[in-house]
Amino acid sequence: MARLTRAQQQERTGAAILAAAWAEFAEHGYAEAKIDRIAERAELTRGAVYSNFSGKRALYLAVLADAAERARSEAAPPAESPGSVERAFGAFARVWLERLPLAGDSPASGHLQLRSLAGVLDTEPARVALAQLAGVEATLLALAVEPHTALRIRTERVAALALTLLHGAAALAENAPGSGDPFDLARAVEHLAAIALSADEEPPHLPFIAAARPAQDGWTVPRGLRNEITGRWLDLAEDGVVVVLGAARLAAVGEAVRAARMRDEVTLVVVTGDPGEIGRLARLRIVDLVGCLRRVCAPADLPRLRIVLDDAGVVPAALGTASVDDHTELAVRVRDGLIVARADGRGAGHAVGVR
Repeated sequence: MARLTRAQQQERTGAAILAAAWAEFAEHGYAEAKIDRIAERAELTRGAVYSNFSGKRALYLAVLADAAERARSEAAPPAESPGSVERAFGAFARVWLERLPLAGDSPASGHLQLRSLAGVLDTEPARVALAQLAGVEATLLALAVEPHTALRIRTERVAALALTLLHGAAALAENAPGSGDPFDLARAVEHLAAIALSADEEPPHLPFIAAARPAQDGWTVPRGLRNEITGRWLDLAEDGVVVVLGAARLAAVGEAVRAARMRDEVTLVVVTGDPGEIGRLARLRIVDLVGCLRRVCAPADLPRLRIVLDDAGVVPAALGTASVDDHTELAVRVRDGLIVARADGRGAGHAVGVR
């Protein structure tokens, strides 16, 4: 038998740890799970587990993200999209609510299916990232229910309300399985499309943003990047806007999408200073939502925003930024393969989008 390469051995070890962790978390939940038992289940040492994952939280997020990726890959698209904003919200809610545990469910049957983060995100960077990811989710849902149109502030706000209702139902069902009627919840989300909001639809006031700097820069375009929305390989040399946002600034993507022209390819590149935990949290939430959208929207109606999860910082490095953290914010406009405008700092995506 041929010997495994180091990369193959690492991949096999990682898969064994994930399988063992899934069984441990499903049986005991996050709080009571033990790294020692996970190592024993995987027939590995405790040190082998820690050489692949920084700790229990990173491992738990990896397990959930792995499950979300499998669900996304298995998502079958509908023959056609719902056809109206109301029906699109309702269809999304019905798909999303399938994860809720039923009365009498045990942790093994409901806890992981719920994508539960209760008691997991107890650090300030994780809480900040979660709040920012909620903004990305609202933008994606708004783009999905109104495809092929400009992103509207009102639709984005209604999408945020819908997601708040759904996440609240999930939190209640986790502690009291079977509570709440999913059909009533789906109808409520559907009717949110007509709700009267508290203010008009003018874009939020932005602080002073410096104009993007003109440029005429050649660059080595990173290859092997996949769009998390469609699953297809993408080419950053195509005309459009590339926005690199750290986990603490992700909600700014809405500003960039609204500022860009409709024909622009807008690419969000997600980076973080903590790939082991924050990066996996971002992967979990984005992939999980996309998996639901793929079951609601026909492929041609999926959100036009392209998303790259760049744990290694490949894209910012290609743009000339050697290091990134959760507060990174930079953007470029690309035309004919060249970088023709640059901006960095707060509002970078907006500045490049309007140029």
